[in-house]
Amino acid sequence: MIKNVVFMGTPDFAAGTLQALIEAEQYQVQAVFSQPDKPKGRSKALQMTPVKALAVKAGIPVYQPVRIKDPQWLEVLKELTPDVIVVVAFGQIIPQAILELPEYGCINVHASLLPKYRGAAPIQWAVINQERESGVTIMRMDTGIDTGDMIMKEAVLLDRKETGGSLFDKLSTVGAALLVRTLDAISDGTASYEKQPEDSPTAYAGMLTKKDGEIDWTKTASQIEGLIRGLDPWPSAYTRYRKKTLKLWGAQVCEADAAKDKMEPGRAVEVTKTSLKIATGDGVLSIKEVQPEGKKRMTVDAFLRGYPVEPGELFGERS
Repeated sequence: MIKNVVFMGTPDFAAGTLQALIEAEQYQVQAVFSQPDKPKGRSKALQMTPVKALAVKAGIPVYQPVRIKDPQWLEVLKELTPDVIVVVAFGQIIPQAILELPEYGCINVHASLLPKYRGAAPIQWAVINQERESGVTIMRMDTGIDTGDMIMKEAVLLDRKETGGSLFDKLSTVGAALLVRTLDAISDGTASYEKQPEDSPTAYAGMLTKKDGEIDWTKTASQIEGLIRGLDPWPSAYTRYRKKTLKLWGAQVCEADAAKDKMEPGRAVEVTKTSLKIATGDGVLSIKEVQPEGKKRMTVDAFLRGYPVEPGELFGERS
């Protein structure tokens, strides 16, 4: 029977699950492991991770290993004697010695319907690839990356205008509740474990960088629109315009127009006082919301008042 839990997690996505465990009276969160605090903002003052902040507020001891693989942390965990370790977006690879330590193993909350979208950024890639559904899988961890036995799943339908941020919020809520139900099933012996196939049906959902947000206008209008939504709020999609960075926060695929579709990708094919349409490798994209370098987010009509775009101007300047 599960009683004592050690929690490992770092960002907002993990904080929701920790909160659910704190509120579940049948479990005792003995300790929290989170990534080290990092400097933020112009002052470079150290800021607690969201999981640490919640743990401190709840009076739960917090450990912040630079390397969870260092032998000292195995000894700390042995002293804690957890029945299970819950891992949610911790940000470090858990060594085998720790995976095997608790009686019920290490249980992970993964933000995809495994075996699809194994990797660090399943939420964003599901939106970028315009999936119709995503979800959460609770699995028992092994030494592979998101390859452990699946215990429970819950699917979530994606809205037509889903963003990486909105799906993040949905899956965080779903994952928190699903984790508690899964622990209940493990504890009372009713949980079932399903092995994953060796290969994932999708490409590895690797960690995103700011460079991934650079728009390739030779791609289709639909692909670019999905990229814009998937990278909202981070790292954001962007292009170059008049030698400066222009972030794109909203766009809509236009109906087919043979004349406009023949324009060079990245060219402004139609500009009015309230609209900006840009040619892509296949189709035209109507831009709805942007953010010029050093400015706040704004609607396209506000942008056009300050930056009068000429028809035929190029976005994504070639060097």
